[in-house]
Amino acid sequence: MFFLVKLRFSRTAHRAANTLACAAVLAAFASPVAAQDGAETSSDELTEAAMNFGIRASVLDISLSPSGTKVAWIAPGPNHTEVLNIFDLNGDAGIQTVASNTEIIGDMNQCEWATDERLICEIYGITRSGDGILLPFTRMFAINADGTDPQSVSRSRTMRQTRFNQNGGDIVALDVAGAEGSVLITRNYIEENTMGTRVANTKEGIGVDRLNINTGRRRVEEQPDENASYYLADQNGNLRLKVRALTDARGFLTGERVVMVRGPDENRWERLGEVTLDGEPIGGFRPVAVDAGSNVVYGFLNRDGYRAVIEVPLDGSGAARIAAGRGDVDVDGLIRIGRQRRVVGVSYATEKRSVDYFDEDLAELARSLGEALPNQPLINIAGASSDESKILIIASSDTDPGTVYLYDKGTRSLEVLLSMRDRLIEVPMGAMRPVTYPAADGTQIPAYLTLPPGSDGQGLRAIVLPHGGPAARDYWGFDWLVQFFTARGYAVLQPNYRGSSGYGEAWFGRNGYQAWDVAVGDVNDAGRWLVSEGIANPDQLAIVGWSYGGYAALQSQVVEPDLYNAVVAIAPVTDLEFLRTDARAYTNFRFRDQQLGRGPHIAAGSPRRHAANFRAPVALFHGTLDANVDVRHSQGMADALRDENMPVTYVEFEDLQHNLGDSKARVEMLSAIDEFLEAALGE
Repeated sequence: MFFLVKLRFSRTAHRAANTLACAAVLAAFASPVAAQDGAETSSDELTEAAMNFGIRASVLDISLSPSGTKVAWIAPGPNHTEVLNIFDLNGDAGIQTVASNTEIIGDMNQCEWATDERLICEIYGITRSGDGILLPFTRMFAINADGTDPQSVSRSRTMRQTRFNQNGGDIVALDVAGAEGSVLITRNYIEENTMGTRVANTKEGIGVDRLNINTGRRRVEEQPDENASYYLADQNGNLRLKVRALTDARGFLTGERVVMVRGPDENRWERLGEVTLDGEPIGGFRPVAVDAGSNVVYGFLNRDGYRAVIEVPLDGSGAARIAAGRGDVDVDGLIRIGRQRRVVGVSYATEKRSVDYFDEDLAELARSLGEALPNQPLINIAGASSDESKILIIASSDTDPGTVYLYDKGTRSLEVLLSMRDRLIEVPMGAMRPVTYPAADGTQIPAYLTLPPGSDGQGLRAIVLPHGGPAARDYWGFDWLVQFFTARGYAVLQPNYRGSSGYGEAWFGRNGYQAWDVAVGDVNDAGRWLVSEGIANPDQLAIVGWSYGGYAALQSQVVEPDLYNAVVAIAPVTDLEFLRTDARAYTNFRFRDQQLGRGPHIAAGSPRRHAANFRAPVALFHGTLDANVDVRHSQGMADALRDENMPVTYVEFEDLQHNLGDSKARVEMLSAIDEFLEAALGE
C-alpha cells in the first residue's frame, strides 16, 4: 500500500462524533491568548471568539450511501488532520471514526460511497521537489465502512519511474451499469527509464480504469492520452466525452481544447463537429456533464456578455440551445444529484444565490423547505440514495453556518443529522445585508455589509474585506472571517469590485491585475463610503484581505496611504512579476502570463516595490506550502517595509497551504489579527 500521507485506521465508536472531534481539536493546543488567573474578561472573550470561528467546520465533506441508510463525513481532527466518520442510521453501533490522516502532507478532502459497504476517498497535498518547486498532488484510497481493508487506489503505470506522479486519479463514474461495485477512475501513466529516455512502445498521459472496489481488480477502460485533461461519463457509467488540452513545444498549455465524443456502445473517439447556436458557429464552450437520456452534453459558454449553460446534442447535428442564461449575472453552477450525477438545475447569484431546477419535484421541495426552515436558508442538495428516495440537504444562511438534514420522500419527513459548525450553535451573529455604494466615476458597486449583533451601525470600528481571486466574488451566506470580526465589534463591508467574476464580461473587464487601478479604486471607495455614511469612525478604519484581497489591501496603501489606519494581508500577492516567474515551473504559465500582461502596470501595481508609500502598520500571514501565492511574496513585503522602518508584523505558518487549513493556525491568526487591530485602532 503506497501513501505519501500516512493513514491510521481504527474502529473506534463514538456517541457524538462532532462533539468529540471538536474536543480533540480543542485538546490539541492551548490557545496562545488563553486567560491566566486574574486575566481581564476581554482576553477571555477574544479566546472564545477566536476558537469559535477559527476552528474548522465540523463537516468538511459528506456523502450518503446508495441505500440511503449510512452517512459518511469528513471532520477536522487535531490541528492539521481530518477524520472519516460513519453513521449507520438503522444500526445501534453509534458513530464510528474509521480513518484519519496523521501528517500535514495532505488533506483528506473527499469521500464517496462506492457501494453500501465501501468508500473511495481522495487526499490532496503539496510537496516540495528537490529544486524547491511546490508540487500539488492527489492520492486515492478505498476503505470499508467499518474501517477494515484499506487499499491504495492511486497507481501510475511505470517502468523505473523517475518522475513524481502528481495525479493520483479522479472519479469519473461511481456506478457502471451491469457491474456492481465497479467505478471508473482516471490513472496517470508515466513511463520513463532511469536515464530519462523514453521507453519504446509505451504511452504517457491520463487514461481510465474500471476498478472493482471490492476485489481491487482493475482493467483498462481507456488507453492513456498525453493531452487528455478530463473525461466525462453518462449516468450509466459509459465514457462519452474526452477533453484534450493542447500544449506548445515547451510543454505550456496553449488554452486550446479539443472535445472528443463517442456513443454509449462505442470505443472509438471522434472530434466533436462544428457547434452552432441560433445558426451561428460557436467555440470555446466548456463541457461539464453528459446526459444519457437526452443524449446531450451540458457546458458553459459566454453569451451576450454573460456566462450561460448550453446543451449540445451528441447526435452529430451540432445545433446547441441555451439551457439557462440571464442578462444580469453569470449562470455559474450546474446542479447535479445522486450517484449518477443527474443534471437537475443551474445556480447563479444576484444579491443572494438562487437555483433554477429543471426537475419540478426538486424545485417544489426546495421551495417548501425554504419556507419551513428558519432564517430563509439557502438549500443545498448534498447527496442522494441511488433511487433518490432519500436526499441529503444542507440549509444555511448568513447567520447560520448550516445544518445537515435527511429528507425521506416516502414519508415526507425531515431528520436533523449534523451541525456544520458545532461551536457556533446559538452564537449570535451579524446579519449580512446587500448594499451598493458609488465608485469615484459614479458606478454603483455591489457589496455586503455586516454589522455587529445589536449595533446601531454608527461610529464603529470598521473593516473593508475585499475577496480573493480576482476571478471570484463574495456571496450572501455564512463567512467565518466576517462573523469573527462582527463578534469583535467591527462593521464589515465586502465589495464586489470591478474585476470580480459573476457579473459578466464587462464587469470583469481586463481583470484585477491588468486593471488593478480600477479594482483597488473600488475597494478604497468602499472605505470612503463607510465613513461618509457614518458607519465607520474614520480613525478606526482598517482593511483586511486574503490572497488577491491581501494584494488589494496592500496596494490601497500605495495609492491612498492615509485612508486606512491598519492593513492585514493573508497570503497576499505583493509583486506581479513574482507571479509570472513562479508560474514558469508549471504548465499554466501562458495563462498567467496573459492574465498579467506586460507594461508599466506591473511595477506600479506591485506593493512590495512601493513600501516607502506606506503610512499604516501592516500585519502579514502566510503558509510555507502555498502553491497559489509563494511565501516569498510576504517575506519580500515584510523585508521591504522593515527597510523603510515601517511597523510590520509577520507570522509564517510552517507546512500550511494557501487556505491555512489548520484549526490551531487559524485560531492563532485570528487572535493575532485582533490584537494587531486593537493596537493600531484603539478602543
